Amino acid sequence: MSDTEKNRLLDAALDHVMFDGWSDETFQSAVQDTGIDLAVAKSIFPRTALDMAIAFHERGDAQMAARMKRENLLGMRYSERVAAGVRYRLEAVGDHKEAVRRGSALFALPQNAALGAKLVWGTADAIWTELGDSSDDFNWYSKRTILSGVYGSTVLFWLGDDSEGHEKTWEFLDRRIENVMQFEKFKAQMNDNPLASKLMAGPNWLMSKVKAPSKMRDPDLPGFMSSRPHK
Repeated sequence: MSDTEKNRLLDAALDHVMFDGWSDETFQSAVQDTGIDLAVAKSIFPRTALDMAIAFHERGDAQMAARMKRENLLGMRYSERVAAGVRYRLEAVGDHKEAVRRGSALFALPQNAALGAKLVWGTADAIWTELGDSSDDFNWYSKRTILSGVYGSTVLFWLGDDSEGHEKTWEFLDRRIENVMQFEKFKAQMNDNPLASKLMAGPNWLMSKVKAPSKMRDPDLPGFMSSRPHK
């Protein structure tokens, strides 16, 4: 597959998405605009516009990750780094808000909901990976689950935000991140409390047995339970 042809088709499709959505009409228009052979285009995007929408999302993730590598995040508080990742992700597609809106509608359809959830999870995973997350247990899943919720709600707010420079969106994002940090603080206080820590000993032991994908025996499974003693 040629990345050049893939990007040419995707860029051409973005000129039509705002009118026709992520549809077969958009795919056909992109093929016509680029002059790329239809068979080649279908080898790149077998499910036509659906695969184009996926590629558009994944390209935004890649642009976000590249920016996170370029920017100096070390001077920020950890919560600010997480917020920066979400902001960079939205700014990567800032010129194509209607394409994001149409994509959100596409992935809200029952037959595409699982794909949509996987893409949002992938975005959260990309942010945590760029931040150097080293968790390999239940925390690996909880971090990505929580950030997926933050990202999803922020996207919906951003789509309806017409404030200057999307300032209201960034304020909304900061509030969501602050809520997460308060929850993490509460968890730490629970673990430090002698009575609470005893009550949570069983659940904590059970969660410690859940391993992240990098530690899994079978990468096609979502996780596994370790029988080894927790250190």
